[in-house]
Amino acid sequence: MQKILQKLSLFLTVISLYVPVYADVVKPALVEISVFSDARVSVEIRTSIEALLTGINGRYRNTQDAPNSDEYDALRELEAEDLQKEFTAFHPVLLEGVNLRVDGVVVPLEMGEIDIAPPGYTKVPRASVIRLVGTIPEGSKSLQWYYPAKFGDQAVRVRQVNEEAGEYHWSGHQWVKDDVPSEPFSLTEVFTKPTFWSVAAMYIEAGFLHIVPKGLDHILFILGIFLISMRLKPLLLQATMFTVAHSLTLSLGVFGLVNLPPQVIEPLIALSIAYVAFENLASERLSRFRLPVVFAFGLLHGLGFASILTEFGLPEDLYVAALLWFNVGVEFGQIALLVFAYLAITTWFANPNVYRRFVVIPGSLAIGGLGAYWMVERVIYFYFS
Repeated sequence: MQKILQKLSLFLTVISLYVPVYADVVKPALVEISVFSDARVSVEIRTSIEALLTGINGRYRNTQDAPNSDEYDALRELEAEDLQKEFTAFHPVLLEGVNLRVDGVVVPLEMGEIDIAPPGYTKVPRASVIRLVGTIPEGSKSLQWYYPAKFGDQAVRVRQVNEEAGEYHWSGHQWVKDDVPSEPFSLTEVFTKPTFWSVAAMYIEAGFLHIVPKGLDHILFILGIFLISMRLKPLLLQATMFTVAHSLTLSLGVFGLVNLPPQVIEPLIALSIAYVAFENLASERLSRFRLPVVFAFGLLHGLGFASILTEFGLPEDLYVAALLWFNVGVEFGQIALLVFAYLAITTWFANPNVYRRFVVIPGSLAIGGLGAYWMVERVIYFYFS
């Protein structure tokens, strides 16, 4: 019995790592720098102003991990105008922290327009757009951008714009996680197209991180389908259905062929978590409805993936390749989660009855309860608040 309790304790500890009480996922900033033919430069930083104000950066998996998470939650509920006022005092800090260099010389930047979204659903990070403006010398050859690690991770790219000719050219993204400047971006010629393999590395990483550790909804769903059985076949059948379904809607969503509003997707994703968990309690094996339902819920999760990928952006000339590699990254994340769960839990239990009693039942209750709570909360927010 003591060994069983030790295993149960380990299982609940593992689950608790993925179940924050009230938190936003900490997402990297998306930085787009536009250099115009008349020497103007515009920097658009898409990020969480609440995270900037509270100093919650890439050190944390979610805001609940930060010691000042209550302050973040309070800012998260402010109307856009009120948050704008709170952010005004931070303007000098932002301008002093970032750095734009052209040919090694610092370019002075000023605050431009700031777009802050309404509060929205408070479990989903609110993305605001901060614009900085300046002027660079004519004939500049290269550009380098610095966004301090204390503000968070970032993905940055540069666009050269010739407004008279109606032409523009994007660089590839650079993903910067350390407290260092970006690699220099060339301004003397049309950007070299990103290679197939450079796109692969970037988008596999983005897809993987969207599952582990940042995709809490998806993590709980995968753990829910994992718990149904110690046998490999039921797990593979469900994982295959889920993969095929979300790959389909991920592709359709990115190409704009399917688009559902958050007030539909968010409650249904929560319902999917609750469904698979509570069905684990009702049956010890796959029902005839389980695989079609997992497929249907996979379609919804795919639309969630599509919204993330659309926000991150796709290279024009390797659009399909980036989509493919992002999906590969998502699959690697799912596989890593399943392997971790198997090694941490299933391999320690030889008796199916003991496994069900001390792992499946408490684990499904925890996952299903959280999924049901999220579903009710999201329905109330979207339809009754």
